[in-house]
Amino acid sequence: MNIGHMSHDLRRGIRVLLSSVIAVACLLSVAGCANIGTISEASLESCTVPNASTEPNPPKLPDVTAAKLGNPRTIEGPTTAYTKSDQIIPISNAPFEHQTLPATVTSADGPEQTVTDTTRILALNQNGGLAAAVYALGFGCNLVGRDTATGSSGMDKLPKVTANGMDLNAEAIMALSPTVIITDTSIGPYDVQLQLRQSGVPVVFVPLVSDQGVSGVGTQIQAVADALGVSDLGKQLVDRTNSEIDQTIAAINERFVPTNTERKPRIVFLYVRGTSIYYWFGEGSGADSLIQSIGGVDVAKEVGFTGMSPTNAEALIKAAPDVILAMTLGVQSAGGVDGMLDLPGIKETPAGEHRRVVDMSDYEIMSFGPQTAQVLAALATAVYVPDLAYQPSDTQTEATQSETTNQEDAQ
Repeated sequence: MNIGHMSHDLRRGIRVLLSSVIAVACLLSVAGCANIGTISEASLESCTVPNASTEPNPPKLPDVTAAKLGNPRTIEGPTTAYTKSDQIIPISNAPFEHQTLPATVTSADGPEQTVTDTTRILALNQNGGLAAAVYALGFGCNLVGRDTATGSSGMDKLPKVTANGMDLNAEAIMALSPTVIITDTSIGPYDVQLQLRQSGVPVVFVPLVSDQGVSGVGTQIQAVADALGVSDLGKQLVDRTNSEIDQTIAAINERFVPTNTERKPRIVFLYVRGTSIYYWFGEGSGADSLIQSIGGVDVAKEVGFTGMSPTNAEALIKAAPDVILAMTLGVQSAGGVDGMLDLPGIKETPAGEHRRVVDMSDYEIMSFGPQTAQVLAALATAVYVPDLAYQPSDTQTEATQSETTNQEDAQ
């Protein structure tokens, strides 16, 4: 029998039965099933989310002016950029009132997908942006699992369905009986995504917009909204998010960015893992849009690096960046700032001489979702006025370090 031709109720019954069989098998096995997530109906029913708002609420920047700041190209020492809040505000607390189902959309990998049930949603990609979009659309209590990169408040307790970093675990996913899966090509394997679709679960790929960076945020949000049958809510969320981004960029330029182009910081985004994996994020990677959005000079563009390219130490030295952006786990894996400085070419740059590394959570810096304005504000403050950069309390820091350790272990 072709599962794709079964009725919705029958397909859902098979998925529930399959998840029960998997759960029993895990209990009977000696070792159990690694990384199998579970969530109860009671957990879903007791879920609470913040009050919704359609009004833009851009993050507040330190009350300073560029004219009174020192030269950002000569600042000394490393800085970690923290967002002030990881709480996502939904655009609606009653999305079902705005919903039209079934919703038929063309998946980015080709076939049409028809979504008839959004009560149990999985939104999975490499940077957590899809789950953030689902939450911001008002479906936070319908998310039943998460990828490694999703850790914002309200989603941080959901069971993970990824193993070894970003590998989808089909058993963990089926155990959660999802009624729709939203994903993109940044995560896989693709065979697993196809297997899930063949089981009768609608699997909707949204366009991969990380190469568009900040300008692609709205496209991603709208694609998620269309798949969930709330296109109008999607338009409202896109408007709110873009307004927050635009206001934040304007405030950064007004308060932080030097009018003298010679004083604008020359910035490079380096991807580091350990002491041997060492790449530039160049033009079209998304990192370039972050640098441009905070008023920096993207040195990778100057030397012609595109996408994600292996580092050329000679080119890096010639590019002479004043600031290195990096992911927090990457810096840690290299042995901290000292270890990073030992990578080829870095010590010979102004950034290396000044130990000027600005790091940010791997799961925030390139997420490109509803919290993009928060990310830009945190990065800009860390680059231009590190003494005024937000620092979480000791308790918050300990919790973050614990979660970071768990995420690093998963990778």
